[in-house]
Amino acid sequence: MDLQEQLKKLFPEHEPSNEPEEIVIENHELFIQKEPMICKYEKRKGKATTIIEGYEGSDEDFKLLAKEIKTKLSVGGTFKEGTIIIQGDYRDKIMTLLQLKGFKTKRVGG
Repeated sequence: MDLQEQLKKLFPEHEPSNEPEEIVIENHELFIQKEPMICKYEKRKGKATTIIEGYEGSDEDFKLLAKEIKTKLSVGGTFKEGTIIIQGDYRDKIMTLLQLKGFKTKRVGG
């Protein structure tokens, strides 16, 4: 029994549509600044964290950048008060990602 048959048994009234779903991904240009972004390592509550700060563009752009970094590295993190906080020590990987996007980066700490 394949998945389609199982779904028909669970939802007998459902009519599947033959139209392909359209996924729209927005191509958004980030503000590239002249000053380098600071990528530093800290321990918070005994856990390693990578902190990215120093972005001069809008907060919405910085949030999009945070989301992209988190998905590419498959890690958790957050955006708070103009900084991106990533769980774990990923300074080198984050710096290469930012440099590929055209940002200048500066490594701070250990």
